[in-house]
Amino acid sequence: MLRQSKDDRTFKENAMLASSTAMVSGMTNIAGMVAFLAFTSNITGHVANLAKHIVDQNFREIIVFVVWLLMFFAGAFISSFIVRSYNHTSYYRAHSLPVIIEIVILLFVAVYGHNFYKETQFEREIVIGAILFSMGLQNSLVSTISGGLIKSSHLTGLFTDLGGDIAEWIHPNAKKTETVKNKIYIRLTILSFYLMGAVLGGFLFNIFDFALFYFVPVILVTILYYDLSPLALHKLAKIFSKSARG
Repeated sequence: MLRQSKDDRTFKENAMLASSTAMVSGMTNIAGMVAFLAFTSNITGHVANLAKHIVDQNFREIIVFVVWLLMFFAGAFISSFIVRSYNHTSYYRAHSLPVIIEIVILLFVAVYGHNFYKETQFEREIVIGAILFSMGLQNSLVSTISGGLIKSSHLTGLFTDLGGDIAEWIHPNAKKTETVKNKIYIRLTILSFYLMGAVLGGFLFNIFDFALFYFVPVILVTILYYDLSPLALHKLAKIFSKSARG
């Protein structure tokens, strides 16, 4: 899922990346809604709230929402910067480092929220900012890897693109190409797994509270391991082969 460039990716690799990251986004967003009554996988609602607070001249809230927007931006910037810095040496390293950072941040949220969170306003703002940063990392990464095909943390653009793709598929004057069909499948995959993640995340948060954030990194670890497992099996095979010859 992480070892190929955007030009060499198969439909299966894109579908697996889309489903896993969309589930992470859905689980994270519903956890933010239940815990904080705030969106934590995208910033569309935060921009609207920022405009409202500017009109009402709530200066503290203006600062908070600007910081949240900058956290998402910073995550996207750092993810893209890392990919551009390492993709000439190793696609896997370039694509895995943002995922590792995201795992660390979500584990911090899990540990802090499960053990230390006192439900103060300042803590709430810090935790939301940390989650938005991680979602910026993820959304920028999957968009870069897939050449803009996958955006897993919000659905507004997804429905726009899906509408255009379906129109192209059913229009009598358009060719029903494999590329368009695959785009439709990928977008439906994102939608389905985002919804599944949100429903599952809601149930789990009601049961486990912030411990939910221990489960989310497990999905991200499987993304890292998927590309490592063939290499690990290959190395084991070489070891056993040498042992047999010895």
